[in-house]
Amino acid sequence: MATGRTHRPATRSRGIPEATVARLPLYLRALTALSERSVPTVSSEELAAAAGVNSAKLRKDFSYLGSYGTRGVGYDVEYLVYQISRELGLTQDWPVVIVGIGNLGAALANYGGFASRGFRVAALIDADPAMAGKPVAGIPVQHTDELEKIIQDNGVSIGVIATPAGAAQQVCDRLVAAGVTSILNFAPTVLSVPDGVDVRKVDLSIELQILAFHEQRKAGEEAGNGAAQQAAAARSDAADQGPDGDVPAVMPA
Repeated sequence: MATGRTHRPATRSRGIPEATVARLPLYLRALTALSERSVPTVSSEELAAAAGVNSAKLRKDFSYLGSYGTRGVGYDVEYLVYQISRELGLTQDWPVVIVGIGNLGAALANYGGFASRGFRVAALIDADPAMAGKPVAGIPVQHTDELEKIIQDNGVSIGVIATPAGAAQQVCDRLVAAGVTSILNFAPTVLSVPDGVDVRKVDLSIELQILAFHEQRKAGEEAGNGAAQQAAAARSDAADQGPDGDVPAVMPA
């Protein structure tokens, strides 16, 4: 079976925008769910709603793949699954190494979604000698001294960094020097890499901070709306009173 080192996805050479590439996994997830339910075709509106995008954007994204659907019928689900999988490079085996087998690294190793999406965890690597040989998700942990050999032996081109921030750059440098050209970084730090190396960063604390911002803004808007309602009520009460603050006398009928 081909490995990640022998073939790279053709998304950039085909001129597909990065924003479209970022949405392709969303479409694939929705399409896979439809396929599992034996749904043969899907409209752009239905698929867009399932993927969380608008239908115009979806049709534009699919035009880059050369897929335009059939009027009155929609898109063939199975063909789109194949087409997007091929474009993302998921029709082949991608061996992955995870470096840093703490709580997060162990959770990643146990994640069942990798294998079903074309990614095989080839090795788990940690700097703690006490971890060496211990099985995690059925895979024995190997020491970082073996990192370069592991990458070469398994033809690895994708590395996952789940180390503490202080160790991440050194691990990154070793991965790149050994031939890794794509890195998924979970460490809370920015990595420096040479041209030709792609890095995707996942920082859960940053995502939570962004959510906190939105919660604070919503709370402020609610407080502002409450104050505005109180002010409006006060003005209404004042209008019902006379110029001296007294309630006007009732005029005789």
